[in-house]
Amino acid sequence: MRKQIKYLLSLFAFVLLGFTAWGQDIADLEQQLKEASSTKEKMYLNFQLGEAYLRKDTDKALSYAKAAHSQSTEIKNNNVAAGSAYLLAQIYERDRNTRNQEVWLKSATRYAKAAGDADLIIKSVDKRSKLATKQRNYRRAYEINQEAFSYFSQSGTSMGDLERKFEMQKKALERSKVDLQKQKDKLEFDVRNLQLEMEQVDANNSQLEAKQRQLLKVNQERESEISEKEKELGDLAKEKEKAERTAEKRAEEIDKLSEAAAKEELAKKELENDLMHAQLIAKESENLRNLSIATAGGVFLLALLFYSRYRAKRRANVSLEEKNKIIEEERQRSDELLLNILPQPIAEELKESGKARARRFDEVTVLFTDFKNFTRISELLSPEELVEELDKCFKAFDFIIGQYEDIEKIKTIGDAYMCASGLTERRVMPNSIVKAALEMQLFLEEQKQERKRIGKPYFEARIGIHTGPVVAGVVGVKKFAYDIWGDTVNTASRVESNSDPGRVNISETTYNLVRYKFECEYRGKVQAKNKGQIDMYYVNRELSGALVS
Repeated sequence: MRKQIKYLLSLFAFVLLGFTAWGQDIADLEQQLKEASSTKEKMYLNFQLGEAYLRKDTDKALSYAKAAHSQSTEIKNNNVAAGSAYLLAQIYERDRNTRNQEVWLKSATRYAKAAGDADLIIKSVDKRSKLATKQRNYRRAYEINQEAFSYFSQSGTSMGDLERKFEMQKKALERSKVDLQKQKDKLEFDVRNLQLEMEQVDANNSQLEAKQRQLLKVNQERESEISEKEKELGDLAKEKEKAERTAEKRAEEIDKLSEAAAKEELAKKELENDLMHAQLIAKESENLRNLSIATAGGVFLLALLFYSRYRAKRRANVSLEEKNKIIEEERQRSDELLLNILPQPIAEELKESGKARARRFDEVTVLFTDFKNFTRISELLSPEELVEELDKCFKAFDFIIGQYEDIEKIKTIGDAYMCASGLTERRVMPNSIVKAALEMQLFLEEQKQERKRIGKPYFEARIGIHTGPVVAGVVGVKKFAYDIWGDTVNTASRVESNSDPGRVNISETTYNLVRYKFECEYRGKVQAKNKGQIDMYYVNRELSGALVS
């Protein structure tokens, strides 16, 4: 147990030393910068100071990062130039200066390519893409990602390689998480043992305090006895003086009275006995004082021991808080990965119970897209070009629906794309998903014009939307997927197949919910396979001044 306590004390001291050293590092780095002579040394020190001040003082961080970038470009060090440019982008991001953030992210991408730093390229491209998406510039977001994809293809690093690296890092992270959990369990076990020890010490302390009170009581009684003895000794001293005076008188009469002399001798012996008795009482009083001093020393040592145990417990608690913080960060990363696959309510239910029950939603709007003449176009393109073009379109669709909180992507089936809105407990109008459909067709029209300009085949999509009840849930154990079922899904597919390329076709049910938000064109009753006659409408545009909810 003593070894465990020593280990916890050492661990706490190491963590405390790390926090103290962080504050000292900045001062040491600034002193080293003043003493540095070469440009290369100053460049590295400026870069380190910029990182150190990033979360503490953005003005100082900006000054140091710009100095590092200037020096790195001067000596043509692409690695530091890329890192310092990315650091400047982070600083401007904290200041919410998106214009300068974009400029420095673009510079970081350029220098990272020159340095061959794949990780920094990915981070820079991801932030630039998110900025473009936030501004709803989906074409720009696609071009940024396409530029990175082309770079990795030309440099021999495929996305598969990056995915494998990601999986390796993910497995290492999971192993680290397991180790941290084990350390947490061990620390919790140690803390419980310490708590038991503290409870035992508290009990011992209570007993010791009771004994101390008893000792104090005994000590007070002894001191009272000593006081009485001292009083008796005073009386004896007076009697001694009186006896001595009497002895002197008797000594004068010794020659006259021999019998009186004998009595005087006897009296002297009695006085000597009284004096010896008084000395014994004085010695006993001294022993009692020594015992009181020893008792006080023992109490002080016990108090010192209790304080040491208290300090050890505090150090163990601080170390445990640090471990819990790391575990919480890893849990948040795992939650982010799970939310990328499943809706948040389903993910929460899976984490709590290990399974997700199927749910019925009475008013869900389902959207299907399908490309015209996909098979013929696939014969005109190489497999790589086909997958690249399909990926470009589906990524753009993901970007578009990502701007609306109530739209959930369901799946892609070959060249078909499926999403839905209203998969929540509250009622959701289909305005967002209809607007998203118009934005999809606008993106495809821009791609069509660009592809026609360079003489390449292009995709045209049919889009169909229908609203009605569905059942939603998670199926499977391995590679499980969130899906929806019901006649509403089949009807939405039939509405899509009866649409014209480049148009958004909606059923009468959906039309009745959005007719005040969008300009629609009635098509009449259209024969749908296995569904009979269905009233359908083309959505032409969003009405001016209408708010999409």
